Amino acid sequence: MMLTQSDAQKDLHLQEGKSKEAEIKRINKELANIRSKFKGDKALDGYSKKKYVCKLLFIFLLGHDIDFGHMEAVNLLSSNKYTEKQIGYLFISVLVNSNSELIRLINNAIKNDLSSRNPTFMCLALHCIANVGSREMAEAFAGEIPRILVAGDTMDSVKQSAALCLLRLYKTSPDLVLMGEWTSRVVHLLNDQHMGVVTAAISLITCLSQKNPDEFKTCVSLAVSRLSRIVSSASTDLQDYTYYFVPAPWLSCKLLRLLQCYPPPEDGAVKGRLVECLETILNKAQEPPKSKKVQHSNAKNAILFEAIALIIHYDSEPNLLVRACNQLGQFLQHRETNLRYLALESMCTLASSEFSHEAVKTHIETVINALKTERDVSVRQRAADLLYAMCDRSNAKQIVAEMLSYLETADYSIREEMVLKVAILAEKYAVDYSWYVDTILNLIRIAGDYVSEEVWYRVIQIVINRDDVQGYAAKTVFEALQAPACHENMVKVGGYILGEFGNLIAGDPRSSPLVQFNLLHSKFHLCSVPTRALLLSAYIKFINLFPETKSTIQEVLRCDSQIRNSDVELQQRAVEYLKLSSIASTDVLATVLEEMPPFPERESSILAKLKKKKGPGAVSAGELEEGKREGGELNGGGGGGERPGDTTAMAASNASTPSPSADLLGLRSAAPVSAAPPSAGSLLVDVFSEAGPAAPAAGVHDDGFLRDLEPPTESSDSLLAEGPGDSDSAPPSVVSEDPAPPLPESDELLNKFVCKNNGVLFENQLLQIGIKSEYRQNLGRMYLFYGNKTSVQFVSFSTTVNCPGELQSQLNVQLKPVDPLVEGGAQVQQVINIECLTDFSDAPLLNIKFRYGGALQNLSLKLPVTINKFFQPTEMSSQDFFQRWKQLSQPQQEAQKIFKANHPMDTEVLKAKLLGLGTALLDNVDPNPENFVCAGVIQTKAQQVGCLLRLEPNAQAQMYRLTLRSSKDTVAKRLCELLSEQF
Repeated sequence: MMLTQSDAQKDLHLQEGKSKEAEIKRINKELANIRSKFKGDKALDGYSKKKYVCKLLFIFLLGHDIDFGHMEAVNLLSSNKYTEKQIGYLFISVLVNSNSELIRLINNAIKNDLSSRNPTFMCLALHCIANVGSREMAEAFAGEIPRILVAGDTMDSVKQSAALCLLRLYKTSPDLVLMGEWTSRVVHLLNDQHMGVVTAAISLITCLSQKNPDEFKTCVSLAVSRLSRIVSSASTDLQDYTYYFVPAPWLSCKLLRLLQCYPPPEDGAVKGRLVECLETILNKAQEPPKSKKVQHSNAKNAILFEAIALIIHYDSEPNLLVRACNQLGQFLQHRETNLRYLALESMCTLASSEFSHEAVKTHIETVINALKTERDVSVRQRAADLLYAMCDRSNAKQIVAEMLSYLETADYSIREEMVLKVAILAEKYAVDYSWYVDTILNLIRIAGDYVSEEVWYRVIQIVINRDDVQGYAAKTVFEALQAPACHENMVKVGGYILGEFGNLIAGDPRSSPLVQFNLLHSKFHLCSVPTRALLLSAYIKFINLFPETKSTIQEVLRCDSQIRNSDVELQQRAVEYLKLSSIASTDVLATVLEEMPPFPERESSILAKLKKKKGPGAVSAGELEEGKREGGELNGGGGGGERPGDTTAMAASNASTPSPSADLLGLRSAAPVSAAPPSAGSLLVDVFSEAGPAAPAAGVHDDGFLRDLEPPTESSDSLLAEGPGDSDSAPPSVVSEDPAPPLPESDELLNKFVCKNNGVLFENQLLQIGIKSEYRQNLGRMYLFYGNKTSVQFVSFSTTVNCPGELQSQLNVQLKPVDPLVEGGAQVQQVINIECLTDFSDAPLLNIKFRYGGALQNLSLKLPVTINKFFQPTEMSSQDFFQRWKQLSQPQQEAQKIFKANHPMDTEVLKAKLLGLGTALLDNVDPNPENFVCAGVIQTKAQQVGCLLRLEPNAQAQMYRLTLRSSKDTVAKRLCELLSEQF
């Protein structure tokens, strides 16, 4: 008979209502009694020993320390009675420390039980190993447990315990649990007839697959087969494992999660069977529920969400992605809050896929309504995240307006994140600068306390880099400053812009120079020291712009509150500006106080700040999968590499050392170099980087794109030359081992990016590599995001790019250094600048090396840089097209291929891919409306190569004929090879 906890409580005579002192007194008395029994001359029988050990365990669970009885518990392990052995193992599992001296004795007892072939005793021993999980136990049993797990004569209940025990040891000591010869037999447990064994084994296999995917890749076909049998079965077929009319829901979820460790199956039959399973799960979600119980819907929805996660992970089945999106759309208005939350969260990921982005956009009104009406703040935050993810040029103004409206009543905990998102969207998708300026000023008005310096620096940089918006910005901030309650950030923006461009609105009597000055000065006494310092710089700028204000401003600078200010920074500025305005001639003053030059280009730190706000590794797939949604053209001359600065203070403060506070105008930073004309690039750029500005590179085209692209300092494959602004970044640690050969799937990964620029390039159980790139003329910039999927640091993380053979003379590639330490769950970014010198066929090789848990990881991939990335679309009439087509009639100028369709022949998908190729898709040119014709010019440094394309689909035969004509034969041949893999 087993002694229960209530029996122990009664035996100790502990009753409710007794005082704490009485309880302690009673327990101490009992401990003394138990101690005397253990030390007595009379040997205790098994029952007595079990009873006293159980009492000690109960006393420990009450919160009292136990420092004896451990040996008696170990002695119970040698008993042949289940109840005595059970109490012994229970005591050891709870009270014995993993470093205890008794571990060896315990291990001996466990070995005896594991070899006893008594299934009950074996299970108790396995449970104890899993509960203690010490390294010493792993060393003792890591080789024995896999043998028990796969042995043909092991009972099912023992197999379950062995699988979970091995999983526990693998998590605590992965270096000791080596499957080796047992691998294939463990994988084949997925075919076991006992569902409990499969459920336990799949948890082990999933964990092992995440660390060693290649060793366990055979599990994919077995998992698909098992999933297919479950999904196609009726609830009556698996009666013992059916939960509220849902067959084996836990096992189904685990199978779907296991499949997420691998790319889509290469075997067509396996892939087809998996697609059928996913379609069946989506179909079952549409069926009326078989029970009104919440447990039924929970189990059904758990499988559905895991299936959707797998569909998103594969990102290769357009039909499934759209169906998943529609299913999630139905949940957006579900009465269950948790379902709405999960639907919004999953749709955020779906919005990043080129196949499902449009489907997600159809739910915009529902999402906006959720943002306004949801009671739960976490659901509102997910709605805001989804709006951010689904935003593109077509709906940017609506989404930004709704987010601004929500900001007025948004929870304080998410306001800063909302402000960053509005600022990013306004910049990325702005089509005119007046809207962008209005949006940011509204942002400051509504949520000024949450507008970080990065945001207002950025709007100043945009205004300075764009002549056509300067007058509008000056007028708008002047009107905004007239509000009685004006946020300090608005004063900063107003002071800076009016100081630079106030002359553009001075012709209106309502905004005359004195009116502007008085308006700014009326805010002076309400501002902090840094803002006052900025306003003083604006005042001295006014003296240059409006000489008639000189006497008024000098009086302000001369007053005691300025030249005798307790803050040394304000005092110094007032004294120096006053002296400068008094002794300098008009010409000198005009030179010192000239208008700020445009800021040089830098990558954005607003996105970086948003990522930091949301936590490590939080660059969403939306940032990575933007192939369909190009960025806005708002970056002007680039994103200033430093804070907005003015040359005034640079000259005035040259001989002194100001206090470290208040450098909002960049007074102690290097003066920016003269920038090239503004760019129409769409990369977000950095306006507040600590690094100095980059000098313009020679030979860059007039649009100023990638101004800081510099040629490598050595040969083309010496790519770790320090880039501008990276002087503080140490080069990556060098790993001595040779680069690994390219992965077998490198060509397949490369082909995925022929018609898109953004996405997940590579993923395994340790590392995810995202890519985001942009090309203009013969220049390109690529951002690589390295994500650590584990909880362990990557150390000695280094990357190199190699251009094999002739590619060295065809491409110029520059690799910026990357942080050698990648924290668990974090993500680091690396920039690669590319210049196309002449046409090419091969792709650069990216080699990545790092150490994970002491083991070197070394992999090589092909960077998705293909010749079509340098296409410039060319619009042509039908007559011009066919005239040029006939001119390119020599045999070597044409490449043609007839091939079978690899994907469904969907017209919209074909158009999207042809546009993603980089060419212009010409409508109403070909006499056959079913055909597609395109035109473009490939831009290289050496020459321009014109290309014409004709794609003739035959839906009945499921075939294509692809014809390319080009002024250069190697280009036509290479483009034909690349494109034939896309359709």
